[in-house]
Amino acid sequence: MTDVKHVKPKIRSEDEHKENSPWNIAADFTIDMSLSENGIRGMLGEYEADHHTGMDTAAMAKLLREYTEGYPFLVSRLCQLMDERVSETMSLRETWTVRGLEEAVKLILEEKNTLFESLTKNLNNCPELKAAIRSILMEGTKLTWNPDQRDIVLMQMFGLIRNDHNTVRVANRIFETRLYNLFLSEEELRNNVFSREGDRAKNLFVSDGKLNMRLIMERFIETYTQIYGPLEERFREKDGREQFLLYLKPIINGTGNYYIEAQTRNPSRTDVIVDYLGKQYIIELKIWRGPRYNADGERQLSEYLDYWNLTTGYMLSFNFNKKKQQGVHPVHVGGKIVYEGTL
Repeated sequence: MTDVKHVKPKIRSEDEHKENSPWNIAADFTIDMSLSENGIRGMLGEYEADHHTGMDTAAMAKLLREYTEGYPFLVSRLCQLMDERVSETMSLRETWTVRGLEEAVKLILEEKNTLFESLTKNLNNCPELKAAIRSILMEGTKLTWNPDQRDIVLMQMFGLIRNDHNTVRVANRIFETRLYNLFLSEEELRNNVFSREGDRAKNLFVSDGKLNMRLIMERFIETYTQIYGPLEERFREKDGREQFLLYLKPIINGTGNYYIEAQTRNPSRTDVIVDYLGKQYIIELKIWRGPRYNADGERQLSEYLDYWNLTTGYMLSFNFNKKKQQGVHPVHVGGKIVYEGTL
């Protein structure tokens, strides 16, 4: 066995080429190499039979699949981290729960390994596709899948992207978060004022192991207004997303994780999910487009809270109305409380 980065490609001479098909075309490789939820559950079952952790193998398999889309290395590495490192800081039973997986996700996102090095290198070698993926993640834009586009074919071969209903999607949630961290770090090098302000105030936002997300939104609104003043029409929604994430990142850094829900990521709406010490916080970021649109957003967020079995959500609107009232206030929606922030 050897590290893939040490393997040098060898090109065969023309007379050594062999055909895979009598029609002189390469045979399609149609086997799905990702691990299915049932396959992951089977492996966890074997582990459970040996170690008796008391884990819910079905629930853990579902979580691992959601984070990795079955990418074999990521599944194995997360399990290894829980088994060897997370178990050193919490009981074996707690290790194999949502809390333990969150710790493993935090560890894998912090580490430097060949997989991430290779993906970053290949992405930097395809600057146009890198810009497109940044736009997908930060702005919610759609990129149509084109098998004749060289960069798309290459990045699929490298395992970074996949075809999702004929649109380009980053392969899994782990890769997405790693890329968000990369893009936000690049933004910090240009302007780190929001990251710095979030870091300065982070001790105000945690009490008894819980995030005060309402206060985070209030302080972000104050910080943004102090720096930029009232919103202008030239404001781009992606700027608000990046700046909020830059503010949030140092607050949860080292303790929690965040990711963007792909199903709700579009030019008009983005849901940020924060995992912090076993608790989830859902924050919807959007442009204000009137009361009716806002009511639809409240309903959608309420439905999404149902999916997470949560009763409290958060909504941050970027509002260009000169008569708006800035701040954060609670709204009751279908038996739930939504703290709505207006900037």
